Amino acid sequence: MIIEQDGTPINDMPAAGELIKNSDVSTFVVDVVEQSKTVPVIVNFGSPRSAPCMQLTATLEKLVSLGGGIVKMVNVNVDENQQLAAQLQVQTVPTVFGFKHGQPIDAFAGVQPESQVKAFIKRLTGDAKAPIEEALEQARALLDDGAPEQASAIYAQVLAQEQSSGPAIAGLIRCYLAAGEIEHAKSLIEGLEESTLKDGDVQAAMTALELAEAGGAGGDSEEFRAKLAANDNDHQARFDLAMSLYGAGNAEEALEQLLEIIRRDRAWNDDAARQQMLKIFEALGHSDPVTAEARRNLSTVLFS
Repeated sequence: MIIEQDGTPINDMPAAGELIKNSDVSTFVVDVVEQSKTVPVIVNFGSPRSAPCMQLTATLEKLVSLGGGIVKMVNVNVDENQQLAAQLQVQTVPTVFGFKHGQPIDAFAGVQPESQVKAFIKRLTGDAKAPIEEALEQARALLDDGAPEQASAIYAQVLAQEQSSGPAIAGLIRCYLAAGEIEHAKSLIEGLEESTLKDGDVQAAMTALELAEAGGAGGDSEEFRAKLAANDNDHQARFDLAMSLYGAGNAEEALEQLLEIIRRDRAWNDDAARQQMLKIFEALGHSDPVTAEARRNLSTVLFS
């Protein structure tokens, strides 16, 4: 799924039938061994009589389809292919192999949570990016460049493919924040399921919303600068200035002001400045250069 900046798909992902097929002993070499020399292949040994097998198959097929072609999948019915199962020493179902370059390189047995299946696929595919991953990166770049409307269109396209995508939902929340549509962001969050609310990206976006609301209600930064000019040790004024700066999009200076409070009085207001810095770190993301620099500076102050 490659997407124009206005959210229009350039091309669709391959149909599930192109990525997932059934195989048996007569076609296994072609379907798996030869195919895996071009693209990794997941081989799912299961039985249609087994509920756990059906559960895992549904998860695998979903993730393979979302992969958009970076990995393929073959289902093998062990009831009808016992000789093939014996050759690969399948002792229980479900059992899943990952083939690459004509050889099995990874495997697991039993039902696994979706996160573990994703990790299994990641080990097979390495640095290859699924179309949805590329779309998410494209949307994040647009949002960072100050184009929330175009970014939100791409996030919406991703959610049309994967309704529970935490990164896409979080991205939409951040798009609303960037556009000043806080009520839309809050409405989106209110409609989320409990499992989605626990997603790390969504929680970070919710923290960004909390900070945006605090910053928006904090008043004019010039008011707080004037108070600091009159009393450079007015920690509340400095804290309010930091929140106002963050609300205006100046996270770097906001963190500097909070750090200055910690330098002067680490325990002020029950450690409020440090706690607020941690919230901003979460909202920005731990890989953000501003976060990394501020975290280093905070460590220097705390452990000096």
